[in-house]
Amino acid sequence: MFQLGFASAILADFSLDHVLAFAHNHGFHCVELMCWPKVNNEKRRYAGVTHINVDGLDERELKHIDYLFRKFDVSVSALGYYPNPLDPDPDKSKFYIDHLLKVIDAAAILKIPVVNTFIGRDPSRNLDDNLAIFREVWPDIVKHAEKKRIKIGIENCPMYFTKDEWPGGKNLAISPAIWDKMFDIIPSPTLGLNYDPSHMIWQMMDEIKPIYDYSDRLHHIHLKDVKIYKDKLNKVGIMAHPLEYHSPKLPGLGDVNWGKFFAALTDVRYRGPVVIEVEDKAYEGAINDIKSALLTSRNYIKQYLGF
Repeated sequence: MFQLGFASAILADFSLDHVLAFAHNHGFHCVELMCWPKVNNEKRRYAGVTHINVDGLDERELKHIDYLFRKFDVSVSALGYYPNPLDPDPDKSKFYIDHLLKVIDAAAILKIPVVNTFIGRDPSRNLDDNLAIFREVWPDIVKHAEKKRIKIGIENCPMYFTKDEWPGGKNLAISPAIWDKMFDIIPSPTLGLNYDPSHMIWQMMDEIKPIYDYSDRLHHIHLKDVKIYKDKLNKVGIMAHPLEYHSPKLPGLGDVNWGKFFAALTDVRYRGPVVIEVEDKAYEGAINDIKSALLTSRNYIKQYLGF
């Protein structure tokens, strides 16, 4: 019913064959592979990770990648690239969009059905202004994906955590109200969600209802939990920078109701990847901690998967 996987960003220091071997050896069905440019200045946690270099897909590299996929018998749920295509700096925006198009092309060549990314946002401008920019920028990206028969999964992360992303964050697609506007502007079924329930929790929204309301837009699922520290929230309030009152956690260690979450996925007959995304700082650092994060998450989620 579901294909359990993980996002490869957590294994940033390891090669593609190591990532696939880990997945195979530990009972994962799939992996979301990161495809950031080899040359970039991304300093954000988990950004800048490259397990498939889409700028270097010559015939020899394609044969090698195909060999690894067959050797380890692990599918790829999606290619992942999460920049800010609506960056206010036009040179950066163009660079991000150009590379995103290359990732879409690579997905088509490798027969990977989904590319996951962000819509992007100019954090200094209001919602209406950003929607106007979205209307200018994104139709051509979606048309390109349509031609390649690739779905685009937009993660619903606001990309607003600390003061450098204030006040609007760096990703427009944060809430059902905005998704509705996006899908009105671009009604194509190619554009959908890479749905992560944790981002609903810290925005004080229901993490289950969107599964029912947007069942036809669920192109990919991220499994990440989040812990709201009520004592901190009571002290700083919801107008504070979000990391002042919450923290990403492994599935089962936070406030997501995973029983209701998987019940909803089965209710809407979702059939697709459910991919663990590790951003829990308690499990960063040593490689044994990182591996433990993936295996602990796997063990918790397996109770809902029936294998």
